[in-house]
Amino acid sequence: MNLQQAKTFYVLLSRNQRLRDRRHPMFEKNMAMRVFGYIFVAFWAVYLMMLGFVSYQMFDGGAMEAFDVVDGGMIFILALDFLLRFFMQETPAQDIKPYKLVPIPTRFLLNVFLLRMGLRIYNFFWFFFLIPFGLFAVVKYYGFIGLLSYLLGWWFLFVVNSYWYLLCRTFVNRNVYFFLVPLLVYAVLIFFGIFGSQPWLFNASVWVGRLFVTCSPLMYGLFFAVVTPLFLLNRKLQKASIYAEISKAEKVVKVKSREMHALDRFGEVGEYLKLEIKSTMRNSVIRKQFLTGFYCMLLFCLLFAFTDVYDTVPFMRIYICVYCFSCIGVMTLTVIMCAEGNYIDGLMSRKESILSLLKAKYYFNCALMLVPLLISLFPIVKGKMTVIDALGCMFFTSGMVMPFLFQLAAYNDSTINLNQRLTKGGHSTKAQMLFSSVALFLPMLVMYALVSFWDEQTASLTMMVIGIVGTALHPLWLRNIYGRFMKRRHAIMDGFRNSR
Repeated sequence: MNLQQAKTFYVLLSRNQRLRDRRHPMFEKNMAMRVFGYIFVAFWAVYLMMLGFVSYQMFDGGAMEAFDVVDGGMIFILALDFLLRFFMQETPAQDIKPYKLVPIPTRFLLNVFLLRMGLRIYNFFWFFFLIPFGLFAVVKYYGFIGLLSYLLGWWFLFVVNSYWYLLCRTFVNRNVYFFLVPLLVYAVLIFFGIFGSQPWLFNASVWVGRLFVTCSPLMYGLFFAVVTPLFLLNRKLQKASIYAEISKAEKVVKVKSREMHALDRFGEVGEYLKLEIKSTMRNSVIRKQFLTGFYCMLLFCLLFAFTDVYDTVPFMRIYICVYCFSCIGVMTLTVIMCAEGNYIDGLMSRKESILSLLKAKYYFNCALMLVPLLISLFPIVKGKMTVIDALGCMFFTSGMVMPFLFQLAAYNDSTINLNQRLTKGGHSTKAQMLFSSVALFLPMLVMYALVSFWDEQTASLTMMVIGIVGTALHPLWLRNIYGRFMKRRHAIMDGFRNSR
């Protein structure tokens, strides 16, 4: 393949990548998602810019330069960036698979997709933090040339992190337990390299940061010395993944049935509770959604319980506590009834079976809140919060946040695949974006309003009373959702069938 042919194919593949979402059958229902997506990105962009300015004010005037302090902790930024890529970046095996039918060399396809992965716009996302920080911390010593070199060095780090993530993600797709490898790597580096008796990683990171601002040629040498083997190794692994994807046979795994006789006493609701539990345990997509929400909940709970990150602002502390309780619900209930869209015809054959299903989902998510309630005992013992605060957050979640999310049961009409995500990324509807946004920001607004009028203890007690009322009235609002679902049942079932 000569240079002109390579350029033509590269442009064609890039164009097909841009048009991929337009080919999705649910594209017509996702137009409004872009607006909410832009708002979401703009929110985090402003947040990171403010964080960059605040970081400069915090570290300026100390024993070290402000940019040396940030560079010394680059492992924390890279670890967070690695974690966020699980939501933003996927392996190219599924993207390359359709092109195996056309006469394009596999090596060229892999080179194109891997190159585009290194050049993707997400690698510039952290510049919202680095640019305002660098304008104050770097320009006054090294000028704008130093700032550009500083940003270029960080971009090199994010490109390397992208290929390192791709390497780990390929193994995680084969076995989820491989996720422990990068987790262990980052834990060992942070524990021994930052908090150890000799902070060698901190010192090395400061030295690398100095190479950035001085535009040292060694910076380029280190980048190519690291990114080249990662690129070649990823190309080899992705090639094997492509052929494994094409030639794989359907595997039937024998699953030991768990009868769960303890739920028989609850009648039809108990049977749907069994269905909810078994779906979470057996179906790949549902299980990943649940585990993602559970890990996020666990992370927020541990940060809240064992650090003082959220202790400065009272209403922010309560908001994070509420989010610990509602994190799983936000992740799973946003697509409520979408999994059931695969077999909705069978559910509609019995009168009010949908109402029993909604009750089972509500009881299941309420039971999951016992985990953050137990973890909240640690900040209670340490005096960071009271029992009223924890109970107020729990009942506010079950009585106010969950009712908002359950409203989506009357609007969702897109089926999700149970075991394999066929398209890259999500295809959220306007209703999903709207209700999930309300569920995320409503607690903050309510708590801010309550703290503005009363003290924190009274505000928590008020939240608990509001939540208890909403929880006690769950038969009424669940039946209201069921009634609206039945009024739209023909349109909803038609949407489920068309998106299977």
